[in-house]
Amino acid sequence: MSKIKVGVAGYGTIGQRLADGVAMQGDMELVGIADLAPTLSLQALREKDMIGANGVEYKVYLVDGANKDAFKAKDIPVAGTFEELCKNVDVMLDSSPGGVGAKNKENYYEKYGVKAIFQGGEKNSVADVFFHGYANYEEGLGQDYLKLTSCNTTGLIRTVDCLDREFGVGKVAITIIRRVADPGDYHRGLTNALQMDKAPSHQAVDLMTIMPHVEATGILVHTPVTHGHIITVLASGKDGKKITKEEALAAFQKHPRIRVVRIDEGFSGNASFFKYGRDLGNRRGDIYEIGLWEDSLVESGNDIMYAIHIPQESVTIPETIDAVRALMGVQKTREEGTAETNKYLGIGNFKK
Repeated sequence: MSKIKVGVAGYGTIGQRLADGVAMQGDMELVGIADLAPTLSLQALREKDMIGANGVEYKVYLVDGANKDAFKAKDIPVAGTFEELCKNVDVMLDSSPGGVGAKNKENYYEKYGVKAIFQGGEKNSVADVFFHGYANYEEGLGQDYLKLTSCNTTGLIRTVDCLDREFGVGKVAITIIRRVADPGDYHRGLTNALQMDKAPSHQAVDLMTIMPHVEATGILVHTPVTHGHIITVLASGKDGKKITKEEALAAFQKHPRIRVVRIDEGFSGNASFFKYGRDLGNRRGDIYEIGLWEDSLVESGNDIMYAIHIPQESVTIPETIDAVRALMGVQKTREEGTAETNKYLGIGNFKK
């Protein structure tokens, strides 16, 4: 079987990592990346002779409105236009700014019969299915357009789906301590304050969209940090069934994309995970697994409570690769699809 040809629209925080993720898949080919301006990310690629993950050459295509002379001034080679890229791929991973992906769908993807996967910034209406690799993989099979959940929702669903498949979950209540911006961002300004959002948080609403049989609500607090979110979850078993600490821990420890950690090991908080990813030598210090503190796992009556860390820059990458597999129908089940993605990204190797 020939490799799936994939393009990436937008080479920003997520787009960089999507390109790397595709380049690491043995059954996929990264045809090219598209962007508007010669950003620092693209300039860094140029310094590396346009070589990205797995030694793959990253070819750059220009979206509408891009200034070709600006790329020439930075000595960044241009392979062609975004339209030309779309003509040569099976699937486009669209990580453009919110709203741009919908326009790309209308102007290019539908025109050239290109399947596409959109990130959390787009409206749900842009896609056929609101997608998560573990919770509803089969719903994405053979579709044309999928939309990924946000970083927080992606990690949250991993844990809720894990418990739900093992024991059945009736409802969840979540609190999200949300990083205010990604590292390197300045658009949020300089701040020394916490900010409340109105309840329920969109993550709780999105969880119910993916898992309609679970009742969810949540509160979100913005914090002036950049390295990761922390979510606390109170989960209730279906029909009042008790979920014990031991049962929940055993389920979490089996999940490839959940890394169970302890405070005594040095995982004191969000910065510990960021540093650990760098110490592992991971590209950009990324970790694909979410962290779950064993120390936070407690019983509250029949309910179970726990806390997780979300590496917001990289957590959606595996589920996006799952989405490619679902769209193209190369693996027909969630078990097969997620396992293949995990294999190429090295997810869960720490459990061996």
